[in-house]
Amino acid sequence: MRPRLLAVIAGLTLLTSCSSYKKPEPAFHEELVQPYTLAASDEVRIIVFGQADLSNTYKIDQGGSLAFPLIGQINATGKTPKQLASMIRARLKNGFIRDPDVSVEVAVYRPIFIMGEVRNAGQYAYLPGMTVQNAVATAGGFTARARQQDVDLTRQIGGEIASGPAPITTPVRPGDTLYVHERLF
Repeated sequence: MRPRLLAVIAGLTLLTSCSSYKKPEPAFHEELVQPYTLAASDEVRIIVFGQADLSNTYKIDQGGSLAFPLIGQINATGKTPKQLASMIRARLKNGFIRDPDVSVEVAVYRPIFIMGEVRNAGQYAYLPGMTVQNAVATAGGFTARARQQDVDLTRQIGGEIASGPAPITTPVRPGDTLYVHERLF
C-alpha cells in the first residue's frame, strides 16, 4: 500500500509542477486605469460647435489616421479623444475658424476577437464594462471541452503586444484577443 501512496503523491506533484498558470501581467490591470487611446478601426464622433458640415462620425483607418474636412489627414493612433480634439481645434484655428469649439467622443470601439473553445469564435463588438466572461457569453459560451477558469489574453499596451493568462473576471479592452484553451480532463 505504501508504494502506491508514494506513486500517487509523485504523480500529483508532477501534475502540479507542469501547470502553466502564470499570474496576469500587472500591465493588463494598469492599462485599465489609463485614459482610452484611439487606434485603427475606432470610430469617433467629432462635433465642431456651430459647424454642422464638419460635425460627423469618422473612422480611423488601418494606418491610424482619419480624414477631416479642411485640414486633411490627422494621425489619431495613441491619442486620447481629448488630445485629438485639441489637435483638430489647433488646426482649424490656423486659418479656417476663428475660435473653434471641438469635442471628440468614441462612437464605436474597435472589435475584440474570441478564439478557441467557444461555440462561435470570431470578431465581436466591444461594449464598455465587458469582462472575459461577458465576451465568452457573446461568443455563445464555452464548449463542453473548454477550460473555463481562465483564458489567454493578448492586448496592445504602449505599442507593445502583451499576452498572458487572465481569469474570467478580467476586464476586456477594445482590440483584445481572447483564446479559450481545451481542458485536459
